[in-house]
Amino acid sequence: MKKMFTLVLASLMMLVLGGCGSDSAAATTSSKASTTTSAKAATPASSSSTGTNAKALVVYFSATGNTKALAQTAAEALGADTFEIVPEKVYTKEDLNYNDETTRATVEMKDESARPAIKNKLEGLEKYETIVIAYPIWWGQAPRIIDTFMESYDLNGKTIVPICTSSSSDIGSSGDYLHQFAPNATWKDGKRFEKNASASELKSFFAGLGLVK
Repeated sequence: MKKMFTLVLASLMMLVLGGCGSDSAAATTSSKASTTTSAKAATPASSSSTGTNAKALVVYFSATGNTKALAQTAAEALGADTFEIVPEKVYTKEDLNYNDETTRATVEMKDESARPAIKNKLEGLEKYETIVIAYPIWWGQAPRIIDTFMESYDLNGKTIVPICTSSSSDIGSSGDYLHQFAPNATWKDGKRFEKNASASELKSFFAGLGLVK
């Protein structure tokens, strides 16, 4: 009888120990799974490529929105980034009255030393190889704020392409006038476009300059 009791007690102890071992193993597995899940959740998702041409930049000034539309289409055609020149003092409709000799824009364009202040600053210029300068034609030239921009940065060594919008005038000598601000840049012949020029039209233009395929 005593022997039988000893055998029963031993069997019970083995069952208890076996159950504890299973619980311990399950706990270990659960802990590992939790750690793995946490590690995966903490891993940041990789950022996707923007698909832009990081070597090209379209810089533009637009007082009425026409040149902005052209610049955005040019950036699309070229696969480029954009930078808008924002004047410290915004140009009003009255400032652009060409029929009044006393308006702000008229006075500035008559003064080659005028340099309207720019509110924002371009960062990372060094990474760009090609700079497209987009502007409206004011009295046959680029607005003086373009001169401000050109004098504010070292563009020598860059490839520069001037493009413009105008109600009637061609690009004329406006691109040539800007050469003085970056005499050691590689200048490409510019062109006037309609504000609603298509991306294919601009891409064809850039392809002719060897900037896109």
